Amino acid sequence: MDLATTARRIRWTTAQGVRERQNPGGMLAHALDREGEDALLALLEPGVQQVELIDGTLSIRLQLEPDGVAVESQWAGGEALHSRLPLPSARPVNELVPALHRPELALHVSEGRWWEGRPSASFTGYVPPVLPDQLGSAAFRRCYRVQRNIMSGAMAGGIASVELVQAMAAGGMFGIFGAGGLDLGEVERAVSRLVEGGGNFGVNLLHNPVEPAVEERTVDLFLKQGVRVVEASAFMQLTPPVLRYRLAGIEEREGRVYVPNRLIAKVSRPEVAEPFLRPPPPAMVEELREAGHITERQAQLAKYITVCDDLTIEADSGGHTDRRPLSVLIPAIRRLRDRIATECATARPPRIGAAGGLGDPWSVAAAFGLGADYVVSGSVNQASREAGTSQAVKELLAAANYTDVGMGPAPDMFELGAEVQVLSRGSMYAQRAGKLYEVYRGQPSWEQTPAHERERIEKHILGRSFADVWTDTESYWSRRDPRELERAALDPRHRMALAFRWYLGMSSRWARSGEASRKRDYQIWCGPAMGLFNDWVRGTWLEPLEARSVATLNRALLHGAAVATRLNIARLTGMPIPQDALRILPHRS
Repeated sequence: MDLATTARRIRWTTAQGVRERQNPGGMLAHALDREGEDALLALLEPGVQQVELIDGTLSIRLQLEPDGVAVESQWAGGEALHSRLPLPSARPVNELVPALHRPELALHVSEGRWWEGRPSASFTGYVPPVLPDQLGSAAFRRCYRVQRNIMSGAMAGGIASVELVQAMAAGGMFGIFGAGGLDLGEVERAVSRLVEGGGNFGVNLLHNPVEPAVEERTVDLFLKQGVRVVEASAFMQLTPPVLRYRLAGIEEREGRVYVPNRLIAKVSRPEVAEPFLRPPPPAMVEELREAGHITERQAQLAKYITVCDDLTIEADSGGHTDRRPLSVLIPAIRRLRDRIATECATARPPRIGAAGGLGDPWSVAAAFGLGADYVVSGSVNQASREAGTSQAVKELLAAANYTDVGMGPAPDMFELGAEVQVLSRGSMYAQRAGKLYEVYRGQPSWEQTPAHERERIEKHILGRSFADVWTDTESYWSRRDPRELERAALDPRHRMALAFRWYLGMSSRWARSGEASRKRDYQIWCGPAMGLFNDWVRGTWLEPLEARSVATLNRALLHGAAVATRLNIARLTGMPIPQDALRILPHRS
């Protein structure tokens, strides 16, 4: 247990200045009893003159002096204890690989060999402790009240379930509930459970250009239930409902603009990112003011903030994705963010997160190395115990390789030709849904589609007659939005699209419920990170599905990323690194 993570605040003083970090804390006294005085000495990194640990009941100050370390322990009741420790001595490293794989251990190179502990003046290389809790932005941890800068993404249809989000919060991380594709009643019940649970959480707002009223009603629900963090995803442009959520309750407090609602935007293109990185567009702000959603004063305050607090850059991910490389997207959008911040002189530019393709320690470390303030895990969480999908789907995911993915029509944007990335191994969804889109684009109506095509679709894709499908479709839209049926009565192609969307919608439900008879139709949103994760954990304790709790696998990814970062630093010492060191095994925690 590292003492730096157990105190509420720790402050290091060097000749260059002071740096500080904050944690949930409350465990300093217990950790000190367990780890002993050696753990205190480990905090004295090269160049550090003083360390202060501040917790609820105990505060400790270490002062480096020429002949030792002065220690002052102050208890909340007023009792103070002064002691002295000898300067930590260096010990030779006999087994380098285990030492490199311990993120909390300081190592250095002196006289052509590796040493553990405080280096002498003659050292030629240094590998500092790189803790999982130190990766990314400290401001992100403070903002979301978490210990670790990893977030579980919003897998739609409740796959990112209440249980999954709560497990992330209990593990000191942040989770987004997958509200996309659920009816408002289901979302309301889920949010109520999350609010009652009392932990940190966010809720997804999925763009719905086909049914814009759904966005409006969803934002109404979020504001009614007091949801304070929303992730806006799959948006092609900024919409009034998103901005209405962001500006609700904005006010001035002691000369500063206070914004109660945090917005995380998930994007994959610079042109989509730009409006979220800027202050709200004046025309849209005025539209909200005229509609009575915000006051005149709130409209004035809007120009002092950015639309989003955090911007998640989504690369080659499951579900909606442009399949762009993270190594291109992050630098490009970071530079865009910085240019806009200079131009607009906003108080704080949005933080940058990384999502897509993150399935092992090296990919997570690379994301932080590119400058990400936080990372978002997605596909890998679908095979966790808490994921809201069937055991059959989890077994398919656990057997996937990183090449076992493909693109198929998106259920919510079928007519627009948008696609989602899905698991291709064990499912024919991409091919079958693709055939439906081909017929929709090429035929004026179902009745004018060639008979052999209709027979093939009914038998091999729909699994029932078109008439039966339309009966269910008609019943659904009569409750949800009767205007769609009015349009279908006038437009045979729209009628065909609605019926085909029945298949697209049901295919994801069959997957989540584990409908055995429709296994070949399962729509399982999945990116290549799933196969990368499976490759990493193969033959380890984390390979079995029963071992994959969402908090455990995310902690293992972050711990491995800390080790990978240390290995990259160790390479800079000029000393040879054993090839075995590059194989990072999942850490148990």
